[in-house]
Amino acid sequence: MAGAKNHDYHILPPDIWPLIGAAAAVIMTSGGVMTMHDMAFGKYVLLLGGFGVLLTFYAWWTNVVREANAGDHTPVVQLHLRYGMILFIASEVMFFVGWFWAWFDFSLFPSPIQVIDGATTSLFQQEGAAAAMQFPHKGLEVLDAFDLPLLNTLILLCSGTTVTWAHHALIHGDRQGLKTGLWLTIILGILFTSIQAYEYSAAPFPFGENTYGSAFYMATGFHGFHVLVGTIFLIVCLKRAYNGDFTPRQHFGFEAAAWYWHFVDVVWLFLFIVVYVWGGWGAPIH
Repeated sequence: MAGAKNHDYHILPPDIWPLIGAAAAVIMTSGGVMTMHDMAFGKYVLLLGGFGVLLTFYAWWTNVVREANAGDHTPVVQLHLRYGMILFIASEVMFFVGWFWAWFDFSLFPSPIQVIDGATTSLFQQEGAAAAMQFPHKGLEVLDAFDLPLLNTLILLCSGTTVTWAHHALIHGDRQGLKTGLWLTIILGILFTSIQAYEYSAAPFPFGENTYGSAFYMATGFHGFHVLVGTIFLIVCLKRAYNGDFTPRQHFGFEAAAWYWHFVDVVWLFLFIVVYVWGGWGAPIH
């Protein structure tokens, strides 16, 4: 019969949200540029675009959840969703490779240039060649790697075990274990973010005045943003768990969240070793 479905693939119907999302992304990017150049209404354009992007996220993923509950995510569709998530995480890995590359470039080949109040000046003129060609430069205090950063490392490692517990509980049909594991992981994620916010408030160096501060805040800040996104991801999974959405045989949404969370854990281990321990070795501790 014409139009009959004789395959396991899910052919998506026409949807307005990709168009809305594209338009919102352009508006948000334009608003960001306008804000950076202090143009009129730049912040309002940025907020409007950001709201549109968030609304698209919500509506689009709501559709995906609805399709999963309707049985449209056949085994072959789930396989391709897994491929997509793997490629997404691979792209995130390369994103952080850029920040690690910058960190190693600044540390192995220190630059004597410092930017203060928008004007480029030379540390040679302020502290001499020997002090300027150090990373971090001589006299700059750094955070103690074995204080709050070590605590946050232990918190993230514990969260990796709790999300794995939740995954195994789901596979074995233990829905209470699934909910408990997710609750613990979310609480640990919020605790990590809170400690990092406090760490930033107490940091002895600002953002943008030297290469050490810029590289530190960009690398750890983007990781913190990923922790926040992962926490939201897990909160959605927790709500779906209470709705009874996941089954031992079909739970890609939770699986994707667990993969993402483990990726966040691994990146933090590299950050802790490279940025906090090795990057501040020998510098005075705040």
